[in-house]
Order: sequence, then structure tokens, then C-alpha cells
Amino acid sequence: MPSWKKIKQLRLDELRVRSSQKYAAFTERRGWSDLAQLPGDTQLLSLLDSDVIRDQPILEHFRSRSTPRFFAGFNDRAVTVAELRRRWPQAGPEVIAAADRILQGQFDLLGLRGLNFGAPIDWHLEPTSGKRTPLIHWSLLDYLDAAVAGDKKVVWELNRHQYFLTLGQAYWLTGDERYAQTFVAHLESWMDQNPPKLGINWASSLEVAFRSISWIWSFYFFRNSPALNVVTFTRALGYLYLHARHLETYLSTYFSPNTHLTGEALGLFYLGLLLPEFKDASRWQQTGAEILLQQLPIHVRTDGVYFEQASYYHRYTADFYTHFLILCRANEKSLPGEVEEKLTALLDHLMYLTRPDGTTPLFGDDDGGRLVAFEQQPANDFRTTLATGAALFQRPDYKFVSAGARLETLWLMGVAALRELDQVVEQEPARKSMAFTDSGYYVLRDAWSSDANYLLFDCGLHGWANCGHAHADALAFELAANGRTQLVDPGTFTYTGAKELRDWFRSSAAHNTLTIDERSSSVPAGPFSWQTIARCQRSKWITHERFDYVSGSHDGYAGQPVPAIHERRILFLKHDYWVIHDVLQSTSQHNADLWFHFDAQSEPLIEAADGQTFIVENIDDSGLDLHTFAEKGHWRREEGWVSYCYAQRSAARVYRFSASLGAGRSAITFALPRAKGLRWSVRAIEAVGGQAFELTNEKWLDLVMIREHEKVETAQFASDFLWTWARFDRTAGTLPEEIVLLSGQKLLFEGRELLSAPEPMSYSYLRRVDDKFRVEGDGTNLEIPFPQTW
Repeated sequence: MPSWKKIKQLRLDELRVRSSQKYAAFTERRGWSDLAQLPGDTQLLSLLDSDVIRDQPILEHFRSRSTPRFFAGFNDRAVTVAELRRRWPQAGPEVIAAADRILQGQFDLLGLRGLNFGAPIDWHLEPTSGKRTPLIHWSLLDYLDAAVAGDKKVVWELNRHQYFLTLGQAYWLTGDERYAQTFVAHLESWMDQNPPKLGINWASSLEVAFRSISWIWSFYFFRNSPALNVVTFTRALGYLYLHARHLETYLSTYFSPNTHLTGEALGLFYLGLLLPEFKDASRWQQTGAEILLQQLPIHVRTDGVYFEQASYYHRYTADFYTHFLILCRANEKSLPGEVEEKLTALLDHLMYLTRPDGTTPLFGDDDGGRLVAFEQQPANDFRTTLATGAALFQRPDYKFVSAGARLETLWLMGVAALRELDQVVEQEPARKSMAFTDSGYYVLRDAWSSDANYLLFDCGLHGWANCGHAHADALAFELAANGRTQLVDPGTFTYTGAKELRDWFRSSAAHNTLTIDERSSSVPAGPFSWQTIARCQRSKWITHERFDYVSGSHDGYAGQPVPAIHERRILFLKHDYWVIHDVLQSTSQHNADLWFHFDAQSEPLIEAADGQTFIVENIDDSGLDLHTFAEKGHWRREEGWVSYCYAQRSAARVYRFSASLGAGRSAITFALPRAKGLRWSVRAIEAVGGQAFELTNEKWLDLVMIREHEKVETAQFASDFLWTWARFDRTAGTLPEEIVLLSGQKLLFEGRELLSAPEPMSYSYLRRVDDKFRVEGDGTNLEIPFPQTW
């Protein structure tokens, strides 16, 4: 029970809602509530609107009605099936094969394959642990306890009944009644084993909503099958009535007002819109729509990013509002312009997040589920959502990034929408690199091609409220080199199945960031809460055609006995490489570890040359080299995992670079893509007032200088800029070809003043053209002639 002090702090509305829900559950347990039992035939008739059904048998009415309008893929079965076979000839056999496995009792759920829940199906069994939850009132079940429920998400995933849609597609493709008969048998079995309000499948309102949506889709797939009889359909309507009443009674308004609440609202909207035969339908529809509209400006930040800072839940949110918008358009229901504005902002973020290989980083939690799923796509491939967005908004850039039409779009929007999309000329997004400043995500990219270089930097909020879906990923990054995903966020793997693994996948050590003294920047307290939370602050963001630069810090180690602030600065020389500078602001040194998590398909090794050790990942004459410099630093290989989908993990290589940092010591990492046989070598060179490095390959010699005091000097350069980068052509003389300068005023080359600004400059880019340097910086463009003595 909460303390009296906490109760007093609750707002009155929250206290009212929570008390009402507690009382409703109490009356259900006591058997006093009408909602604790299935309505009989006579009672069900009293719940229906006779003006809507006009005394028709309810199943006959459903089969013959033309309104409300469902998704356009159901307008004409023959046309939809013909288009499916024409556009995706491989999809039909894949769907049929998946449906046949379901007929045999084999289920592919989340990251698990070939699960067997018994014959007949045991709807309360968690097969990976063998746990079976008891058939008691849902409010008495501690489903977060693995000893009671195993991994409850596995149970819930089956009971969402989204595989009914696979059976439905197979039925439309083949006309084979076995798929319809299996649907009906499973539906009857579920209703037999799940009396109203008893068991784990009533314990989460979101699961009730998802199951309701699945049943409605299934009725449209099987509406004309003789296997769907009036007894089963009527009984299922009674259950859907209870589902709707359960949802409106137990909305997650104060329990989990995130995708739980919006998913429940969407379920209510579905039930109210598509089952207008119920007298309460207009209330369900209105409640669902109001919640979706109320939560939209809360859930979607000003930069278009979902407020829990989790890419998988961002995708969920985009899908929720996509369905909401399509159904409203189909039924001529007006919506405020904010819905389209926020939905396009959500889709824009997904577009810019997309890696060169078409996948999306899984930062924050991912639960592996979908609102609906029609394709056998990797869980981290979000392009189906973008493809539907391309058809919905006629966006050439969404079409380009999604790589064309997708099967799900056919079902949601129909053949006509796909043919309209065919006429849209795809085009690259307007920008390559992108800052999402409100949420703190920065995408550094040099092209939209499949062989591009890409980096995602996280310098944002830890999460929202109790940050239940956050990870300790402050200042972490993901990286793709030459189009290949190399350094990754390892994902989630589990919520409640194993505490140790839950904590590891959320820890700072499981991300490409820095830890000190074996600590995480944020410390968990249970599976969905935190003891301490790191706060990030961005310092600078610059994007230019030639380079990107971002820097930020976090205070996750400020509470240690000897406080420290971690600052990370990243310079990206486009089409070349990244330089990552990690600084610990502290009065003393700390044992620091830099973590590098490679994708499971990568096979990096430690190599040594010229007195250095570094990491090499090389496949097909391309790859990535990592050179890190810090006093007395050393590399060590660790074993880790990558989870591409909830409940699945693959072994992956992890490299840790350990050194003492702080009190003037920092670490500098060069992440060097290798392409077309060119390979960089790196060495530290003598410098005063900072650090300097020389990078060479067969064609170029580059110099990197990082100032630590008032100015930094090498044999050739003197600079008061924080960063100085210069490139020389090894075959064409001794003058630099390009120079990048960040945060300063003055640069000297071989004792001669090359640039002197009257005020500090944020950046300056110098490019040699004939006998002049063309200078761009802080909105200024000018030309500087070479001194004649050069």
C-alpha cells in the first residue's frame, strides 16, 4: 500500500481514477460486477442497437453491411489477392508456409521460433520456462515475477492473436477452409480457457486492446467462411463487449501513460468505430479518439521524437496514429491538422534514423511486437511503416528510404493507393545529417547510398517519468562504415525473464560509451525504474557539406565520491572518418573504459603495428579500424550479445579500451572506414598545448590537432582553435588542400598568419582553389590569396 504522504501528493483526479479501478477490481473478485461474466444471449441483445441491426441475425448483418468502412485492402478480395501475387510473388508461399506451421501448432513469436503451447493450446503456458499462471483474478497475479509467469511477454504475444492475420491471408490466397476452421477452433478454445477477468490474459489492458484489434481484423478475413458460425461469432461479440468495458474501466491513465494508454485508446476506437451495433459504441469511439488526440502533443516531442526515447516504441506510436488516420479518412471523420503534422514528424525521424542497410538502431527498449504484421521482416526493419507513410502523404523521400511499396500498405490502403504511389518519383531526403535537438539525437551521414557512412549520437533525455523503457546510454553512438552496420546498441532481449540480463542490456557497459570505476551513468532499480539518472546537455552542433561536429556532456558520474563529468566530442569528416574525443572533467583520475560493441556479423580482431595496438574489422576489402590513444591505455576483448528482437540474442564481440582519465587526461578514438583497399595509419606527433595526430594513406596526409590550453602548436601549425584538421595531397606539394577549424580565432601555418578573425568563430572551412583559399564559416564566405613567399 502507498504511504499516506504519497496518497496526499496524488492529484485528486489520479486518486479518483485509481480508487475507481481498485473498487472495480474488488467487485469483480467478489462476483458483484456484471462485467465478471459473459453476457447471455438475451443480455447481449439488450446491449445491441436494434436500429442498426434491423432485426437481422447478427452474423448475417455483419456479412452484408457496407459501413463502417474497414481498410481498403478488403474492398475487393480478388483485386487485392491479384495485386499481392503480382507485386510480391514470394510473399504468398511464405504466408502459406507460416500458416501451415500454425496448423501444426508451431508458433514463431518475437525472436523465438517453433514454440509449442500444447495440443490443444494452453493459453496460460509460457513454454520457454514451463511456467503456467493460475486461473485467478487478473488483479491478484504478479506477472512481473518470473517465478510465477516466466517471461509474461511470450504468453501475451500468443494471446494477442495476431497470427490470426496470417491464417486470414492464407485463407484469401487459397480458399482453404482449414485456415478458417483453425481460426474458429482457436477462438473457441481461447474463450473456453479464459473466463471473464480470470488469468494473465486480462492482466494488461494493452494486451486486451491488441487482441480486440486482431479479432476485428480476423472477422473481416473470415466473414464469408462457413466455418465462422453464428454461435461462435455471437459469443465472440460478447467477449469483445467485455474487452471494450475492461479497456474503458482500466485505462493506463496513471499506470503506464505511454504506448499502453495510446494502444488501449486505439483499441477502444477500433471497437467503437467498427462495432457500431453496440449501444455503447459511440462512447468507446469518442473516448479512444479523445485520448489519442490528447496524448499526441505529449507523446511526440517538438522535433518529432517519441517521448520515451525508445525507437521501437516510436515505431509503435507511428503505427497507432497511421491506423487512426486511415480509419478516420475512410469513414469521413475530420481530425485536427495536428494529427497529420505530428505523424509526419514521427515518420521524418524514422526516415533519418534509417541506416544504410535499411535497418534502424534499437535504442531504448524494444518489445518485439507489432500492431499488425503482414511480412516476415527483421524486427529492426521499420521501412514498412515508412512505405505506408509514403502512400498516405505522397512523400518521395519516404518512398526512397523505404525502398518501394510494402505488403502491409496493400492491406491498409488498397490497390488504388499503391498505384498512386507508383506515380511518385522517389527522391533522397532533403538533408543527409540531421539534429533532433529536443530529444537529443544527432544523425551524422555523408550520403543516402547503400555504401554511406553513418553515425547516430545520443545526447538527450534519459526518458520520461520513471524512464521505464530507457537504457543507460548517455553519449552512446552507433556507426555504419561503407554501408555496413558495425558498432551497435545491443538491444533489449528481456524485460522480466532474467534480472541479470535485463540489467546488462540496459547498462552503460552494454553501449558504445564510456564508464568510470565500473559504474553505469544511470543505475537501475528493478526492471522498469532507476535509482539515478544521467542528464545530458548538448554543447555544439554544426553540419556542413564537408563535415559534421557534435559535442555534449552528462552528469551521471557527478554523484561519485570524486565527481566527474563526461564530455564527448565527435568530428565527422564526410566520406573519410570520425574522430571521437572523450574528456573527463574531474579533479583526479578515474579508471575509465571505452566500450565498442560490434554487430554480431562483424569479426574484429586486435592487431599491432609500430608499437600500437588497434582494432581491425575487415570483410571483402572493406571494414573499420579503431585506433584509440590515451596514456597507458590498453585493449581487451570481451564477449557480449546483440539482440535484434525481443527474446533472441546472438553472440557478438565487444572491445574495451581501458585507461586512467581525468585531471587533464583524455582519450581520442579514430574510427576509420576502409574502402577500395585504402587503409589509414595513425600516429601521435609532438605538440605543445594539446594533442596532435598524423593520419596517412597512399593518397592523403591528414593532421588533427586538439587544443587543451590557450593554443596548440606543431612543427607546421599554431592554432587557438579547439579543433584543427588539415589535409595534404601527398603527390601535389606542401600546401594544405583543406582545413577545418572549430571554436577559435587564429591559425598560423609555417609561421605565417593564415586566418585571423576579429571575433571567435564557431567554425571555418578552408578549401584550396588555385592560388587562393575559399573560406566558409559562421555565415561568411571569402577568399584568401596565398602569400607570395609560398
